[in-house]
Amino acid sequence: MTGTHAAADDALPVANGRKTAGEVWRLSRGHRLRLAVVAILGIVSTTVDLIPPVAIGFFIDRVRTGTAGLGTVLTVTAAMALSAALGAAGTAVTIVLATRAYHAILAALREELVARALTLPQHTVERAGTGDLISRSSDDVTAVADAAPAVIPVVTVTAFTIVVSLGGLAALEWPYAVALAVVLPVHVFAMRWYLRTGPRVYRAERAAMSARAQQIVESQRGHATVLGFGLGEQRHRTVMTASWAVAVQALRARTVQSMLNARLNLGECLSLTAVLVTGFVLIGHGASTVGGATTAMLLVLRLLGPVNQLMFVIDTLQSALASLNRMIGVTTIAVADTADEPPAPRDPAHAVRLEDVTFGYGTGPRVLEGITLDIPTGQRVAVVGASGAGKSTLASVIAGIHPPGTGTVARPASTVVITQEIHVFAGTLRDNLTLAAPDATDDQLRAALDTTGAAGLLDLLPDGLDAVIGVGGHPLTDAQAQQLALARLLLTDPDLAILDEATAEAGSTQSGLLDRAADAALAGRTGLVIAHRLTQAAACDRIVVMEHGRITESGTHSGLIAAGGVYAALWSAWEAGQGT
Repeated sequence: MTGTHAAADDALPVANGRKTAGEVWRLSRGHRLRLAVVAILGIVSTTVDLIPPVAIGFFIDRVRTGTAGLGTVLTVTAAMALSAALGAAGTAVTIVLATRAYHAILAALREELVARALTLPQHTVERAGTGDLISRSSDDVTAVADAAPAVIPVVTVTAFTIVVSLGGLAALEWPYAVALAVVLPVHVFAMRWYLRTGPRVYRAERAAMSARAQQIVESQRGHATVLGFGLGEQRHRTVMTASWAVAVQALRARTVQSMLNARLNLGECLSLTAVLVTGFVLIGHGASTVGGATTAMLLVLRLLGPVNQLMFVIDTLQSALASLNRMIGVTTIAVADTADEPPAPRDPAHAVRLEDVTFGYGTGPRVLEGITLDIPTGQRVAVVGASGAGKSTLASVIAGIHPPGTGTVARPASTVVITQEIHVFAGTLRDNLTLAAPDATDDQLRAALDTTGAAGLLDLLPDGLDAVIGVGGHPLTDAQAQQLALARLLLTDPDLAILDEATAEAGSTQSGLLDRAADAALAGRTGLVIAHRLTQAAACDRIVVMEHGRITESGTHSGLIAAGGVYAALWSAWEAGQGT
């Protein structure tokens, strides 16, 4: 993608400096007048701060000539006090305005990041790892936001101070400006070295943080598996290894900062020496005064102070810029990836059409091979097969979660997928239902619950639709959560509904209830059912049998039983198992 690069082939992209600058400039639209006021006010306030060095030099020359009196002292003192007050006030207002603009732009970027993250295709997130996206949405946003108090005052003041101090030094006596310009390349080379080295180090640090976040997320999501297989110690070592990788990258970053300090200290010593030697020569030839040399030294010291402050926050600044590049990398990739949606079938009589579709995860073997499938509009099709046959992968490809490796997929734009893993959001029951239909009335919500057999849930919850469920609220059973998902499907009213073992309450007393709920949710719409129980498949209009990523049989329940093939054998085994 133009303007971005990735640390790894599957990682989410990281925007380069030019792309980041362009996006920040775009986001600054609406704040540019305030930024212009910041620039003008910053220059004025730092110009006022030039008065004390000039006043001190003037006072020294008057003292040397014996013309200084009480009036001179009072005048110099008043000028310095007034300039200090005006300069401090102007600097404070400048920082406040700059901070407001900074946070306004950051808020807009954060909103775009969240919006793009929620629309990223699942296959893109899975390839990069959910930890990477979580790190960009949390660690990187925090790094950029937390940098504001430290970076904005220093960068704002430093930028204007450097420009005004150099201009003042040149206006005082140009040889002093020339002397400083001779050693200025030392600072320039130091910063160029750091800007060339620092971003790479900080990108590596952020990448290590993403890897650590991925390991932590996987350990938390697979907590039951970790406990069941006794993998606690192994997962602990894995997380510790990832954490040490973060520590190593952090030490590299601190080492780079120390090397920068050494270079800037050298530049500082050379700057003071150059101005002192120039003053000595000019005074010896009568081309300058002690007061002029003092003013020049004070201006250089005044220039070095902000530079030293910048040195202490450059670490934070580079870390924030690295995080900003990663955030903008997400906001720019999402537009391209989400634009590649499978087209709707040209033939309205068919809701889904697959032609010679193949698919494999990454560089692994193909999971789907030569799949050609048509699903007529309004028909309910079941997909059955042994574990690993490719059933869920087929559902994901049809849903658009994974793009096919080869072949074409056409499906309706309005498609809803429900899997066995149902998420109940922390909030009220009404909030969980209106996620699917924000404008739905309470009567419509109750009707959806009633259709899916979940109306009794309202009687169990003390506050009905206003009852808090999920984390921190009333816990729902797996069956109740699946009924909630089916109610969402009804409220969404999609053209195509895909149930990927969505009612797989295997062996529970709720299986019949969930099957009836699924039947009600699929009534009158095209449905694809990845059947966990063959009774689900038997209730569908057509059954597709998969083996090793291929469709080996297709037909009605009675037709496949009569054919005596794979499905007939599966059905006989199912009936035998149910009879035991």
